[in-house]
Amino acid sequence: MFRRTLLLSTTLLLTACQNYNVNRDYDSTRDFGAYRSWSWKEPALQYSPDDPRIKSDLTEQRILDAVSQQLDQRGLRPAANGKADLNVQSWLIVDERQQQTSYNYGGAWGGYWGGYWGGPAYTETRTYNYKVATIQVDLYDSKDGKLVWRGSAEQIMKSAPPSPAEREAAIRETVAKVIEQYPPH
Repeated sequence: MFRRTLLLSTTLLLTACQNYNVNRDYDSTRDFGAYRSWSWKEPALQYSPDDPRIKSDLTEQRILDAVSQQLDQRGLRPAANGKADLNVQSWLIVDERQQQTSYNYGGAWGGYWGGYWGGPAYTETRTYNYKVATIQVDLYDSKDGKLVWRGSAEQIMKSAPPSPAEREAAIRETVAKVIEQYPPH
C-alpha cells in the first residue's frame, strides 16, 4: 500500500491551484519555421531518478499524449515516413529538496523608555523536506542531433495522491505551460 501511495504521489505534479516554475531555452540561430514534423527519440520518456516507484505506464502514456497534443496545436505533425524534422524526448524528474526556516523569539531593543526590554532572545530553526516534480521536453534537430529547444515546469508535490482524473488534468496543464512559448518569438 505504501508503495502504491508513493507511486501515485510521485508520478504527478500538483493539481491546478499551484504555481509553476517554468523555464525555456533555445538555439537562437535555428529557423523554427522550417520544422514541420516530429518523432519520438527513444526512449520517449525518461525518469530521474530511475526508480520503479516513479515509473508508470499510465503516467508515461499521459505525458506522451499531452506532448503530442501540444505539438499538434503548434503546427508540428507526427512524421509519416519516419523522417522527422525534430526528435522529441520528455523527462519526469523528481527531486528531494529541503528548506530551513528560522524563527526569532523573545527580547527586543528599544521600546517606549529606550534600552533593552523583554526576556531572553532565542532562535528556532526548522527544516522542511519536500519533493519537486519536473516535466521537461527536449526538441532535437534530426539532421545534426543537436538540442534546439528545451522547456520545463516544476511544482512542489502534494503529500496526498491525486485521483487519476486529477493526474491527467495536471499533466496536460503542465505540458501546456512547458510548450506554450514554442516556437520562440
